[in-house]
Amino acid sequence: MHDQLKNSYHEIITAVGEDPQREGLLDTPKRAAKAMEYLTKGYRQTLEEITNNAVFTSDADDMVLIQDIELYSMCEHHLLPFVGRCHIAYIPNGKVLGLSKFARIVDMFARRFQIQEQLTHQIAKAVEEVTGAKGVGVIVEAKHMCMMMRGVEKQNSSMRTSVMLGNFRADPKTRNEFLQLVKG
Repeated sequence: MHDQLKNSYHEIITAVGEDPQREGLLDTPKRAAKAMEYLTKGYRQTLEEITNNAVFTSDADDMVLIQDIELYSMCEHHLLPFVGRCHIAYIPNGKVLGLSKFARIVDMFARRFQIQEQLTHQIAKAVEEVTGAKGVGVIVEAKHMCMMMRGVEKQNSSMRTSVMLGNFRADPKTRNEFLQLVKG
């Protein structure tokens, strides 16, 4: 994969009219290939691998909120970054997940070509699958370079998406508690 990416970046540099032999660009195809491999590492990860059996029996049955998980992803339409943060809440159903695993779940799905709507859904479904929670709520807030750097060039726009599963969808009080906690 690395060599194929490196060759592709060499072709892109040439196609835009630059000289890939110019001093500053000599190693750029190699560096860009390495960066792209990292930015798309989510394709080479599984939910089982990243959660690593960190699900623990617990009597906790009140809402758990993990807030402000940073995320970095790539818009699948323009291959430009979008950056933001994710808030995840769940109501345990006899099991809790190790705290760092929530960030790993976010990263696994964010490190793929994405649209924010799908990313939010994938995170919520993964948390539900791993924990067997009574309910899961996920909110993603992000700024999209495809909207800021090109096209309409709107610097202050952001996008918010949410997915509510189980009790978060069925019970307005649970959903409102989550939304109020996220507002801080």
